[in-house]
Amino acid sequence: MRTVTKENITDVFAAYFGEDTDPRTREVLVAMARHLHDFAREVNLTHAEWRKGLSMLEHAGRITSPERNEFVLFSDVLGLSSLVDMMHSNPRATSSSVLGPFHVSNPPKLEIGGDMKRDFEGPVLCVEGQVRDLDGNPIPHAEIDIWQTAPNGLYSSQDPDQDIHSFHGLMTADDSGHFRFTTVRPVEYTVPSDGPVGELLDAAGRHPWRPSHLHYIIKAPGFISLVTEVFPDDDPYLDQDTVFGVRDDLVMSYVEKPASEFPDGMALSAQITDPFLYVKFDVILAPE
Repeated sequence: MRTVTKENITDVFAAYFGEDTDPRTREVLVAMARHLHDFAREVNLTHAEWRKGLSMLEHAGRITSPERNEFVLFSDVLGLSSLVDMMHSNPRATSSSVLGPFHVSNPPKLEIGGDMKRDFEGPVLCVEGQVRDLDGNPIPHAEIDIWQTAPNGLYSSQDPDQDIHSFHGLMTADDSGHFRFTTVRPVEYTVPSDGPVGELLDAAGRHPWRPSHLHYIIKAPGFISLVTEVFPDDDPYLDQDTVFGVRDDLVMSYVEKPASEFPDGMALSAQITDPFLYVKFDVILAPE
C-alpha cells in the first residue's frame, strides 16, 4: 500500500501476509502487531523510549547463554510465563509454575531415597510424594527432574564454586508412583538483576526476590508433562514472588520431626541425629 498512516498501519501489516501462510501463524502475528501498535499509540511512544526498549533486548541477547536466558527472565518478571502456564493448566491437575532460567539438562540419576544435600550446611529436608492421575490412580515409573538453589541462594549455573549438577537430580518413581529424597531446605533468592531485567525491576520499583522452593519437571507416557514448584507456607515472599509463580495448591508445610522419626530406606537413614524437616507433595498429572 502506498499510503500508510498511523491509523491504518495494522491493517496494512495484516494485508502483507502471503496466501499460503499458516492460519495460526497469521492469527498470532497479526494479534501481536495489533497490540504493539495499540500500545505505541496509547502511550505515545517516543523515539527515545523505543530505542531504550531495543537496547534492552540487545543487552538480553548479549548476556543470554545456555546457563542464563535473559529472555525467559523477561517473560517471567512480566508475568507472561505464568499467564501461559495458567491458561493451559488442567484445573483438576497439580498447578504448573514457571520453568525459570536455571534448569540444567542431563541431571545425574537420583535413586529413590537418595540425597542431594551432600556436604552442604543447613537443615535436612525429607521430601516424599506420589504421582497419580486425575482419578487418583498411581502412575508408575514417572520421571521426576528435581532442582533447587544451594543454601547460599545460588543455582549451580550461577556459582563457580558448585558443580554444574549440584542440587539437581533425575528420579524414577516406583511401581506405585512414590518418590522420596533428602536435600537441604531451599532458601529465598533473587533473580539475576545485573542485566536488563534488573533495569526493568528498578524502573518499576520492584524487588527481585523469589520465595524458596523445590522445582520439578514430571513426565510419564500418556500424560502432559508438568513443570511445577513447591513452596513452604512460612516463606516471607509467598505473596510477592517477582515471577508470579505461587499457586495455592503448591504451598506446603515443612514439619519439624525428631531424628527418631526419620524414615528407613533412605541414603541418610541412621545418620540423622538432629531434628529434620519433612514435606509431602503429591503430584496429579493430566492425560494428553
